[in-house]
Amino acid sequence: MMKKLLFLLSLLGVIQFSQAQSNASFAGEISAFKHQDSIHFPPENAILLVGSSSFRKWTDVQDYFPGYAIINRGFGGSQLENVIFYADKIIYPYHPKQVLIYCGDNDFAYDKNVSAETVFNRFKTLFNQIRKHLPKTNIGFLSIKYSPSRKEFWEKMKHTNEMASNFLAHQRNAEFIDITKGMFDKNGNAITSIYQNDMLHMKPAGYKIWQQDILPYLLK
Repeated sequence: MMKKLLFLLSLLGVIQFSQAQSNASFAGEISAFKHQDSIHFPPENAILLVGSSSFRKWTDVQDYFPGYAIINRGFGGSQLENVIFYADKIIYPYHPKQVLIYCGDNDFAYDKNVSAETVFNRFKTLFNQIRKHLPKTNIGFLSIKYSPSRKEFWEKMKHTNEMASNFLAHQRNAEFIDITKGMFDKNGNAITSIYQNDMLHMKPAGYKIWQQDILPYLLK
């Protein structure tokens, strides 16, 4: 019994150390955000984008949504747990009227054994924390996209998307935003031309699809 307890404690320590290393790897990007804030703090009641590189690389996102105040705080390679860890630095201080989340695909890519239920529960933790700190803020979750380079995870991603959609359908002031449908052709094949060479990150044509899917949900 004691050996089993020691093993579990050791395993927990390894997991915690790994997560701490993961969070630390983004310290530079988070510091850059805070430096930007110190020079020009974003306006309150804006629309905040948080998540991974699909948001981070959308550097001209403001041009896609004229008439809306957009804050982009995506940081590359992040998983949902990283967004949770840095929420007090890149979400709560801005008091946004709406938070759009794109994150989750890295959770599968960095841990091939992670389950769809685990990734969904990470999202739910993030959702509940945002709701606690910003009770009046609208929360939108963009579906995890089915990138050609990550086809091995598509089934688990689909399951996570379904759970997130069902969960958000029963939440107030919250939406599930499906950005995946327009990324496939009429035969059900992924449109590879909207992706960069890595078949993971998108070209402007991919973001144009996202623009069309997101726009109906944006708050004025």
